[in-house]
Amino acid sequence: MKISLATLIVLVLLSMTSKSQVKVGFEVSFLEPQAHYAEVEMNISGLVKDYVDVKMPVWAPGSYLVREFAKAIEGFGAAAGAKTLRFEKVSKNAWRVYSAKANKIKIKYRVYAFETSVRTSFIDDSHAFLSSTGIFMYPDGLLKLPITVVIKPFSGWNKVSTGLESIPGKVFTYTAKDFDILFDSPIEVGNQDVFDFIAAGVKHEVAMYGGGNYDKEGLKVDMAKVIEQATAIYGENPNKHYTFIVHNFSASGGGLEHLNSTVLGANKNGYNTEKGYQGFLSLVAHEYHHLWNVKRLRPIALGPFDYDNENYTTNLWVAEGFTSYFENKIMLRAGFSTPLETTQALLNNIATVSNTPGSKVQSAASASYDAWIKSYRPNENSGNTSISYYSKGEVIATLMDLEIANATKGIKSLDNVMHDMYALYYKKLGRGYTDAEFKSMVEKISGISFTEFWEKYVNGTDPIEYQKYFAYAGIDVKDDNSGSNQPYLGIASKKVEGNIVVASVSRNSAAWDGGLNFNDILISVDGFPIDSALEKMPIIASHKVGDVITVTVKRDVVIKELKLVLKANPNIKLVPTMKEDATESQLLVRETVFN
Repeated sequence: MKISLATLIVLVLLSMTSKSQVKVGFEVSFLEPQAHYAEVEMNISGLVKDYVDVKMPVWAPGSYLVREFAKAIEGFGAAAGAKTLRFEKVSKNAWRVYSAKANKIKIKYRVYAFETSVRTSFIDDSHAFLSSTGIFMYPDGLLKLPITVVIKPFSGWNKVSTGLESIPGKVFTYTAKDFDILFDSPIEVGNQDVFDFIAAGVKHEVAMYGGGNYDKEGLKVDMAKVIEQATAIYGENPNKHYTFIVHNFSASGGGLEHLNSTVLGANKNGYNTEKGYQGFLSLVAHEYHHLWNVKRLRPIALGPFDYDNENYTTNLWVAEGFTSYFENKIMLRAGFSTPLETTQALLNNIATVSNTPGSKVQSAASASYDAWIKSYRPNENSGNTSISYYSKGEVIATLMDLEIANATKGIKSLDNVMHDMYALYYKKLGRGYTDAEFKSMVEKISGISFTEFWEKYVNGTDPIEYQKYFAYAGIDVKDDNSGSNQPYLGIASKKVEGNIVVASVSRNSAAWDGGLNFNDILISVDGFPIDSALEKMPIIASHKVGDVITVTVKRDVVIKELKLVLKANPNIKLVPTMKEDATESQLLVRETVFN
């Protein structure tokens, strides 16, 4: 069938007009916050169809696990004016509303929210944290529609903090140009302590929930230093405003990045200790670096998102591992650590990876791809079969930075790779990158081939040649455990109801070979009873490699005696020495990478 150009243009315009007339608005209120519920009203107009499918995302971008947010939904119902509309569940996360071509429909549902984390919603009588992918539904196939959101705080609550754009003249009313923006914008509602400052020409708001011993004026200065150094890597800050939502608890941690905001978990009483304060600023550095790396410069699989299914990529070692690496660099450049401290931190990470048996089994690329089934679902054997793409990615970034600086005599570094990748793939091409494209940019900046490097460290499980790479910077690296020949049992333990219980067994260790199992209750070693004073088994230190020890355990209700042949501790402990007689070439590399 032939269609004239004029007719085709009319059809396209009609389609665009029809779509532009569809409007979606939400109203979120809290009738029973003490019971951990949000009441959500979703209004859809202009979508004149026999039925409308609305869906709840199954995961939150940045956290690579299908969390099944639909499980928290109850009380779903729909109406067109005074008429109740029929609906049915058509999949695990989709409801079909038979709207009978009604121009306006109203959908209501409740969300139960009582999981404390940076990626899940939590509501109680003191505040509401709304992680948007677990709160808002979307009309199937219409993710690009603009949305308005009205927040109705519970009685006594008077603040809302979010990266969403507010609508002038309307209290607690916000807009997002599409659902991707909405789902990338967490919302804090309550009486949080709010302060702001300017850094890199951008207004930054910090919303502190939970109290704590923080110094607001000090944080303004120090967070600004971190932000300025992160921005300097990319040459621009793409935001008009940025929001930090900080949850302060007695024991808390972690962070989740968003397009122009982040959610941080912090220890409320840790701000006045050096370790606690450094830890918080490091978390700020990590999540803020994501503003570019992941939220804009991203693996090609991570956007546009499929909110119904896993989104697989082999490049989370860049997305997260490189961000961990730059977290160290940003802290160094902001003046919160020294070159030696940074070098030691990077070597500690290399040792951690090397000491994990799973590093000989799983590559960085594989760890990334399998994040959905392994990283967020660890078990007692995970350390033997897998590796963190955070840690291995940081190792790759460390070695790559040293290799680039060495190849270019200190003229170029990993900074140049990230800067140019951002300029090309985000700003110019407006899309994500492939693994091959990332490798190509590394080779362009360095002027050398990285094929063997990729084979060894990205797609392979080769031992890390740390001495070779740190030597480029005139840094000697010594393994303090080398030649110690210390006996090693190879377990981690935990205390459960007064018992010392095996928590994990390391591959190829004495415990592994001798048959110690996860969840075995340790009773004695060579007849000496196990108690809390022996949790770390110092009795092993009285033996030597090759000795046979007898470990008595309770497995279920059975008492077993196991004969274990002690092996040498295979773990490394790396210590750097900055060579005073480093060559000019080595000093150039050191200056580039560790300053």
